[in-house]
Amino acid sequence: MVLDDSKHDGTKNNNYTKQYYNYIMSHPKILQENKSYSFRSYFELPYNTDDILAEFGYNLQIQRLSLPHSDLGLPRLQELKQLFEEIIPFVSLSSEQARRELLVAPLIIEIVRLCHCQLRIEYPINVNEWLKGELDYFLRLEKSLTVIEAKREDITRGFTQLAVEMIAISQLEEQKTIYGAVTIGEVWRFGKLELSSKTITQDISLYTIPDQLENLMSILLGILTEIY
Repeated sequence: MVLDDSKHDGTKNNNYTKQYYNYIMSHPKILQENKSYSFRSYFELPYNTDDILAEFGYNLQIQRLSLPHSDLGLPRLQELKQLFEEIIPFVSLSSEQARRELLVAPLIIEIVRLCHCQLRIEYPINVNEWLKGELDYFLRLEKSLTVIEAKREDITRGFTQLAVEMIAISQLEEQKTIYGAVTIGEVWRFGKLELSSKTITQDISLYTIPDQLENLMSILLGILTEIY
């Protein structure tokens, strides 16, 4: 369910509530009460992102996000960019594991080195039978955190899985805002969860590597070093 965000006045939250109620009344439920769903399940479900998020009481917005940027230097930027330029033409990236190990992991390791954040790989969480599974990458620095989901293909369904993972994290962490990113290796897309409005925003922008590596790293560092 993608909501109309054209009105920005005091009735905004009431409009969301009314639209969500009308949606629930006119659409059958997707998730079954007696069935268990892993995060991976949401990648495989043949439903639109907004319909799945509505099952959790969340609205989907698709617009350009104003993402934080970091002013930290990137001393190894050219080295990392050259690495990607050299390996991409010669390495088969037909599996999620190959993309994680060759395109995603080197970038994340450099982010960890620069901001000294905690990194958890294949991090298991279990909120309930609808919100459980492993996060590919979970990064935390003091009160800031982000989740990164790496997929072999289909960044659209990958974003659905990412969005559900952010909902799960919101129930475990005392965070009003949670950022996440989904990547298929060469392409990245960001998302943002806002707890107060029960809204997840999908950025319309895509970031590619190696060409936009500097911008991508600046955003990841900005998210982790942003002070709320």
